[in-house]
Amino acid sequence: MKKLLTTAAILASISAGSIHANTQVELNFIDLSHPIPTFAPSTEDATKPDLSKPIADSTPIAGFYHQAVLYPVDKWATNQGHFESGAILIQEHNGTSFNAPNHYWNNEQSAETSAIPFAERKAAHQLTTAQLTGDIVLIDISQRVEKELKKNGGNPSPDTSITDFSDSSQATIRAADIRAVADQIKEGVWLVGRVGWEQFYFSGTEDWDQSRYVNSLNHPGFSAEAIAEIIKIMDEKQIRISGIAADSFSTDSGQGAKGTDDKWSNAWPAHVRLYQRDVLIVENLTNLGELAQQQGQCSLMVGALNHVGGTGGPARVMAACLAGDTAH
Repeated sequence: MKKLLTTAAILASISAGSIHANTQVELNFIDLSHPIPTFAPSTEDATKPDLSKPIADSTPIAGFYHQAVLYPVDKWATNQGHFESGAILIQEHNGTSFNAPNHYWNNEQSAETSAIPFAERKAAHQLTTAQLTGDIVLIDISQRVEKELKKNGGNPSPDTSITDFSDSSQATIRAADIRAVADQIKEGVWLVGRVGWEQFYFSGTEDWDQSRYVNSLNHPGFSAEAIAEIIKIMDEKQIRISGIAADSFSTDSGQGAKGTDDKWSNAWPAHVRLYQRDVLIVENLTNLGELAQQQGQCSLMVGALNHVGGTGGPARVMAACLAGDTAH
């Protein structure tokens, strides 16, 4: 969708020094969010979904918790018709969602120098608008991922000997990919990783073992060395980015999420290391292919729930991209 920049927005952009008054500028908005599948409540347990009763064209998605439950609509009549209103029960970290810094509690061993104590980490309602918006620095490795998928006819395999998305593979985000955009990494930006994994999001199942999206945690994302490089650049420049985001099951690579054993040991480097630096995470994006085609600067806007004490929640994430003639 394209929308002409309003006078107020133009003036705001001029005052920020991003465009000049004599330019013809458009904003191109891109929705980066998957729809949230919903289901009627189970008759046996009203807090659980009945997967045989999807709402509209909902199909289940694989995640850490059960599917969203949409409760029967309440009707409030007037002499001209009626209002409809429903209730929804949804987990904070399923689907396109944001993570607040209080999502992970570091123990003494994983807390790093100058780490923000857990008691001081922001919950959802404490996040600032500055954190939830920012210029996008796009890291696009989708062609490398596609090349790896072609080894198996375009399909991901849990077996790394068939399709390898481990941290040692080139088909995931590496430290070199972060260093390649180091000059763009500035205060408050969002690092958005396009790995081309959104195509497997609707696998038609919530079963981890059957979902091509989870792929037994053999999927691309930000590797441990990429997270280390982000931290290194922030320290070098004495800045803090707003967050990282990706079009995959987790911003962490599958290997990073899995850790070194079946107890999640040494796992989730993005989560373990970034939250203690007040850096946010957004997962399960879509339409990054459209974002990659934009020629002008794009900014991320995270529509985050403002619920008190929340560790994250469903998010309507959008990109706003400057298009048109910005020459002066």
